Amino acid sequence: QVHLVESGGGLVQAGGSLRLSCAASGSVFSINAWGWYRQAPGKQRELVAAITSGDSTRYADSVKGRFAISRDNAKNTVYLQMSSLKHEDAADYYCNKTVVYSSTSLPVYATWGQGTQVTVSS
Repeated sequence: QVHLVESGGGLVQAGGSLRLSCAASGSVFSINAWGWYRQAPGKQRELVAAITSGDSTRYADSVKGRFAISRDNAKNTVYLQMSSLKHEDAADYYCNKTVVYSSTSLPVYATWGQGTQVTVSS
């Protein structure tokens, strides 16, 4: 059974930075693609960024140039470096194993971790 633990969220001023971490256990981490997703109140969960086993990356248009996804296979951890944060980035952030297609990326597991909350202040 896969266990996903997200961390690193918090309160940050607009324009600031945060780095999120997701530790995954119970899965063969290195051969899979992983993604970060977010869900703001009243909105659907959306893909933020994905990274393949070969370190190819995908980003939502809204975060391109500001966010960077990376992975450390030795630690079974995927990261999301967020910079130049905007109010619209405020959400609960989650990670999930991901299937990366040419035009989209989709989460694999139906069960999500507890997420980590990002709040952006003025």
